[in-house]
Amino acid sequence: MSTPKRYTITAALPYTNGPIHIGHLAGVYVPADIYSRFLRLTGNDVAYICGSDEHGAAIPMRAKKEGVSPQVIIDKYHAIIKKSFEDFGISFDNYSRTSAKVHHETASEFFKKMYENNQFVEEVTEQLYDEEAKQFLADRFVIGTCPKCAHEEAYGDQCEKCGSSLNATDLINPKSTISGAVPVLKQTKHWFLPLDQYEDFLKEWILEGHKKDWKPNVYGQVKSWIDDGLRPRAVTRDLDWGIPVPVEGADGKVLYVWFDAPIGYISSTKEWAAREGKDWEPYWKDKDTKLVHFIGKDNIVFHCIIFPSMLKAEGSYILPENVPANEFLNLEGNKLSTSKNWAVWLHEYLEDFPEKQDVLRYALTANAPETKDNDFTWKDFQARNNNELVAILGNFINRVIVLTNKYYNGVVPTPNDFSEVDQQTLTELKAYPAVIASSIERYRFREASQELMNVARLGNKYLADEEPWKLVKTDEERTKTIMYVALQIASALATLAEPFLPFSATKLKGMLNHVPVAWNAIATEDVLIPAGHKIEKGELLFAKIDDKEIQQQLDKLEATKKANEIANKQVEPQKETATFDDFTKLDLRVGTIVEAEKMPKAKKLLVLKVDTGINVRTIVSGIAEHFKPEEVIGKKVTVLVNLAPRKLRGVESEGMILMTETPEGSLVFINPDQDAVTPGAVIS
Repeated sequence: MSTPKRYTITAALPYTNGPIHIGHLAGVYVPADIYSRFLRLTGNDVAYICGSDEHGAAIPMRAKKEGVSPQVIIDKYHAIIKKSFEDFGISFDNYSRTSAKVHHETASEFFKKMYENNQFVEEVTEQLYDEEAKQFLADRFVIGTCPKCAHEEAYGDQCEKCGSSLNATDLINPKSTISGAVPVLKQTKHWFLPLDQYEDFLKEWILEGHKKDWKPNVYGQVKSWIDDGLRPRAVTRDLDWGIPVPVEGADGKVLYVWFDAPIGYISSTKEWAAREGKDWEPYWKDKDTKLVHFIGKDNIVFHCIIFPSMLKAEGSYILPENVPANEFLNLEGNKLSTSKNWAVWLHEYLEDFPEKQDVLRYALTANAPETKDNDFTWKDFQARNNNELVAILGNFINRVIVLTNKYYNGVVPTPNDFSEVDQQTLTELKAYPAVIASSIERYRFREASQELMNVARLGNKYLADEEPWKLVKTDEERTKTIMYVALQIASALATLAEPFLPFSATKLKGMLNHVPVAWNAIATEDVLIPAGHKIEKGELLFAKIDDKEIQQQLDKLEATKKANEIANKQVEPQKETATFDDFTKLDLRVGTIVEAEKMPKAKKLLVLKVDTGINVRTIVSGIAEHFKPEEVIGKKVTVLVNLAPRKLRGVESEGMILMTETPEGSLVFINPDQDAVTPGAVIS
């Protein structure tokens, strides 16, 4: 384990254009929280920093959609996000917001210092402009085809399919998201960060300095960017929402959100330090401080190229030691989407599963998208809870607590001589803090979570092999030793579980009624919980999740899927113009279905006998997937009776029944239901 030191840990600032979902948790906030909690437990000085990103085009876009002001949007979602994080147990030292005065001041000062030191290039360029809306189109106000992967709904700053960072003018067939109009190019003045001037610095710092310790997905994406040749990047935008550019001649312009957002880490640290009576500067300017950014893979370029170039240009800040970005998490086989409501929202999860924060933390960690995109399913969530948390960890703790109360009235027994098995078990236990620490320090949180579960497996195997519930009848002294050893494992788990399962760890500490041992002491102390100490009565650490609870979540997603299908269903365009003469050729009559049967060996076809008033005729209709034969007998229908006969699977069909499709995809008859209408009546 590393020597205790100062750490500044940042977690990507969430946009306040919607709540937090499980993709955000798995990609950023759970791994960052595990890391921060672990560092505190091992005696380090930690500032775990985050806050709401309340600027950028996504905010006014959401405001326009909901018909309110941007301020209403950021206040609404900032409150939801902040409370969700608190209720979920994310242990930020400070959660700020970029609308705060301290942030506006910090970002403005940062820009002005770079401006005064001639770190920007001022250029007049052509930008996309919506002539109908009479405004320039910032990144998220324009969509088009990605020039790299041909995805047709790429944004002006990024393609969410391939992850490429873009400029709006890179898009093929761009379209304004405000009016739908095709934008034109119009000249405007902006300030650019000349990234090309930082290529040598980035090559030395990243490609040479971090080739071995940065994750392959991060290193590979950064190398690809640098190898492709860096170009100047605008740090200002034509928008009325954001931090005004603090120089003369910049009316109507704001700082680009990806310039001001990472500075939010600094301003949030300032806010925390002022509240705690600390000096913020060592956390950002002392070379002995380790700065780590936790982000998703879509933010790699900003945190590994743009922000470090900004820090280098400003001149007084440290650079990140590591940027452990995760890949994406999908949901039930489909990509998570805020706009399509295809997500498990954190605030809704906490309502549906109160007191099960740790279950979601564990499921997301055990299935973390650390090296590739992974899929969250509710069945896996249930299995992780029932088969691992309940059956392994919960089972071990329950056995230990119940048996200690049953045999010794809750008092930790005094052990006798340790057998070889006892000593081997305790030796294995002492190795786990270093094993888990090694995984965490290498940002392998999924691996670390399974090593934690192995500690519980060690305890379960020990009890299963030694069988104290049987031995107590014949050898009480040996039983005392077994239970003493088992209690040492339980005490270690109360500490080792804290980064991963903080609520459960707190509950376990309460049951043990014991000041937990320090992380590093588990490997060195022979006594973690002393003989003679009295524990409390037991309670279940975890409860099983039944199929009904999971089905409710699956039903909710199914309803979302159907709603999306309805919303996305396009009305078929009008067919070519028909003349009155064309229409008068159609002979539409009221008919009644008098017989119906399935067409043999045909999945979709029913063979109907229809009384058209003219005669009873056979009509073959492709409605078998929507109606059973017995359901349609007696139905009045609209029939095209003068359609040329056509053989279908050997049966001659003499007409067509008129149908339509509901938004949900069901077929319905175009039927004249009035009782007075009789078969043969002409529809005109």
